[in-house]
Amino acid sequence: MADHDTRTSAWPRSFRHRRVHSLPGLADLARIALRGGWTRRDLSEAHLLAVQRVHLLPVGPGEVALTWLGHASWLVRTATHAILIDPVLSPTIPGVRPRLTPPGLEIDELPTTDAVLISHDHVDHLDWPTVTCLDRRTTVIVPAKLGRGFRRRGFRQVRELDWWQHTVLDGLTLTCLPAAHWSGRTPWGLWRTLWASWLLTTGAGQHIYHAGDTASAAHFAAIGARYPGIDVALLPVGGYGPRFFQRTAHVDPVEAVRACADLGATRMALMHWATFVLSDEPLLEPRTLSIREWRRAGRPAGDLWAMAVGETRTLSAASTRALTPAATQVPVRGPAHAPGSASLQPHATPSNSGARLAWPGQEVAS
Repeated sequence: MADHDTRTSAWPRSFRHRRVHSLPGLADLARIALRGGWTRRDLSEAHLLAVQRVHLLPVGPGEVALTWLGHASWLVRTATHAILIDPVLSPTIPGVRPRLTPPGLEIDELPTTDAVLISHDHVDHLDWPTVTCLDRRTTVIVPAKLGRGFRRRGFRQVRELDWWQHTVLDGLTLTCLPAAHWSGRTPWGLWRTLWASWLLTTGAGQHIYHAGDTASAAHFAAIGARYPGIDVALLPVGGYGPRFFQRTAHVDPVEAVRACADLGATRMALMHWATFVLSDEPLLEPRTLSIREWRRAGRPAGDLWAMAVGETRTLSAASTRALTPAATQVPVRGPAHAPGSASLQPHATPSNSGARLAWPGQEVAS
């Protein structure tokens, strides 16, 4: 399996030219300062955020199981593979209040992982304490120029991709796709590495799209046109308030439902909410507004996956079904929670029945 270090010299020093929207300006920062910040202070609804902690069940041939670990973190399993996407399982991340809900799985509960996909380097998507707990033989697949930190930490198989490139891992096809966001963990580190969304195609032909972090832009329609038949789109619905400040970074629920339509995706799964306090919308509003907009769009209620943290849904060739095993609840090793919020308890919650984009594709040899 090749280490795709050879393309690094061909990538630009900065990916600033890939941006779709400008970052908030001085006037926006001043307006935020007058408001007293951009994150929500009232966390009294935190105890209502649903958490479902059950043991993972085996995945049958031709099926793919998706487990929401919280925020933008997912475990995707087939009968033979397990893929982690943006795993952030730490109780805290830099500059953010402690997580509101425990992760869907703890590190020691994860199955053997074949690959890790990372969308970009922001702390709520790339968590080094979580990553360094993983087996160094795990294949790491990242956007361009993001592999250095993984190699420095001893990962042996690191693949770096540009937008519209794909790589194959034992029958799974992983495609790096555009997103309307940016990179940089510090003000002086902006744009140095690429940010991306991902399309995972299983050997049985299911297509799972993970949007990463993104604002609304034309890339959704471009992806849908190029990759028709997406079975489920994992789309962010939180982190959108106040809108004047967040609109260039994150979609809101209305835009997420529209993005699902632009992608041509059959189903939409909600993510990027119910975990970290990154914005000022009410804690339950992302789910409520997503359900409202989905109904308003006339989409089937069962095709909207408003999942509990830790919940698993399964795609098969013929249908989608929720895994609702009568398994013993796994005790939550409770994380710290923000002062003043209600203590968190595990819940067994039933499923809700409810320009710059046209680069040629190129396969990276595995």
